[in-house]
Amino acid sequence: MPSASRAESDSGRPVPPSLWRDDDFRRLWVGQTASQLGEHASLVILPLIAVLTLEADAGQLGVLRAVGQTPILLLSLFVGAWVDRWRARTVMVLTDIGRTLALGTAAVAGVLGWLGLPALFVGAVVVGALSVFFDVAYQTSLVRLVKRDQLVRGNSALEGSRSAAQIGGPALGGALVSLLSAPIAAASSALFFALSFLSIRRIRRIEPLPKHAEPPPRVWRRIHEGLRFVIGDTSLRAVCLASAAFQFSFAATMTVYLLFLPRELHLSGTVVGLALAATGPGALLGSVLAARLPQRFGYGPVLVCAAVLGDGVMLCVPALRGSAAVTIPVLLTVNFVFGTGGQLVNVTVMAVRQTLTPDGMQGRVAATITFAGMGMTPLGSLLGGFLAQEWGLRTSLLAAAAGMMLSPVLMTLSPLGRLGPTLPAPQDAPPPVGGPQADETPPPRDQQPPAR
Repeated sequence: MPSASRAESDSGRPVPPSLWRDDDFRRLWVGQTASQLGEHASLVILPLIAVLTLEADAGQLGVLRAVGQTPILLLSLFVGAWVDRWRARTVMVLTDIGRTLALGTAAVAGVLGWLGLPALFVGAVVVGALSVFFDVAYQTSLVRLVKRDQLVRGNSALEGSRSAAQIGGPALGGALVSLLSAPIAAASSALFFALSFLSIRRIRRIEPLPKHAEPPPRVWRRIHEGLRFVIGDTSLRAVCLASAAFQFSFAATMTVYLLFLPRELHLSGTVVGLALAATGPGALLGSVLAARLPQRFGYGPVLVCAAVLGDGVMLCVPALRGSAAVTIPVLLTVNFVFGTGGQLVNVTVMAVRQTLTPDGMQGRVAATITFAGMGMTPLGSLLGGFLAQEWGLRTSLLAAAAGMMLSPVLMTLSPLGRLGPTLPAPQDAPPPVGGPQADETPPPRDQQPPAR
């Protein structure tokens, strides 16, 4: 990190140097942005290869999408345990190499006519699994690159690029398939992972390698330690519960929402896509606001207010009736506000989690919260489909959207909702389950090797 010549503001308070003057942070940002673009483009390209090149039917396409998402549920907890025992830079570099090879191989096989659905399923699983490793590792890496009082700005920059990738990645993937052949589009997507590899491998700050006990503790024990740490911290426990409540209700809401727009409001597929795309610009605004509001108004109030605003605006959708000239502008506004509030919550929660978690537990805590939230999405989707059949679209959408309000309620009733502008120092990691300390927390940041 560039050493501080810290300027003085008009109020006399020191102004920290910009993160963008840190070469290693810029390399992480470029690598993460390229990785997210490649990942979200591949989510469109691989299904299009199945449909256009392999003539897959709807059932086979559904299986392809499912197998690509399964690693999030099956691997998150294990990945958190493994990442805490590796240098984050090493994990990201290896996953970029793996995803480049997987998509590159699929592209070559497609051009030569050797690619079949089983091989494409394997490719989707490989890309999905390696993406879980990368996503956990880059969140861990940020804590080791910047000071804790800069985590909000760092997360704002990274989450802003992730939001842009969520908007541009699928559109880019579709455009590549339209302009080129599907296999060549896969090769183009692989180039983004190669760019990520080239950028991240140039990070020069050396992370201290965690020390391990001999023999090393079993993975299940390390997973247990991560679960125990999250459950034992009231704020992190609230993050976990609020995330689970939101993801469950949001999955149910989106299941009904995607039926409600075309069947109740009689909107075309193009208009539905346009309405959903409005969340992207909102998310970019939320990332910008997250860099400023928590330190001015307090982390807790910002979290609660953003969640109430972002989740509550969805309650307007079941009331929509009438012509498209009225419903479309309202839908665009609703999705924009939802994206703004949701991203403001995401960035702020990530900063809180990273600040409250000791370095040696970052991967496991991130994976535990991801698992708790994303693990509820299949159940939420099933509930949404059941409600739509039994209650009708308008009533079920109102009930599912109301369920999302449980998330800000849980935050308000916990210490998370009372966090001020300054976050507390991280707690010490708990002793390992059933044995001596398995690994030591890395040395304090002022004792770590400086940037070169």
